[in-house]
Amino acid sequence: MPRLFLGLELPASVKAQLLRVAGETSGLEGARWQSAGQLHLTLVFLGEVADARLPEVVTSLEGLSLPMFDLDVCSLGCFGSASAPHNLWAGIEPEEPLAALHHELRTRLEGIGFAFESRRFRPHITLARFHRRRGSVEALLGNWRGSEFGAFPAEAVSLFQSKLRPDGSEYSVIERFPLNRPVRGEEG
Repeated sequence: MPRLFLGLELPASVKAQLLRVAGETSGLEGARWQSAGQLHLTLVFLGEVADARLPEVVTSLEGLSLPMFDLDVCSLGCFGSASAPHNLWAGIEPEEPLAALHHELRTRLEGIGFAFESRRFRPHITLARFHRRRGSVEALLGNWRGSEFGAFPAEAVSLFQSKLRPDGSEYSVIERFPLNRPVRGEEG
């Protein structure tokens, strides 16, 4: 059964800026940095889905009713304490259109029988994961405070498949679901 999730793909220019963080951080204990091919923004994690359900998932996501929007990738943060983090991430602004998109995707998938955790959606791009021995990211967070990593338009939601590999997950896009283009005269 494939492991699936919905997310946003990032342009190469934003990925290059995010990879600077790893490139300028040598010897951070316990960090397993994400590669360019692993950088994305997760919207909804589906988990393992039977192959027979894939057409139903695709059909449920067709015709998304939300408009396209622009996002800024800025700031760094972590899950866990800065002295012993679990994940290092880049933040996204604004969060409101992402929360609305997350809600619509979950609602559509719940309509075909998927169940999800009730924890709050916190949009982010994972840059590094930490295991067992963890180095502090306090200085790193301070050094990158106020940094901007680029902007991009959210034009489509991608259905990703995740394959677990010894060197980290490998992601491939199965399908893309476009968001609506703004009607002329309604742009920002």
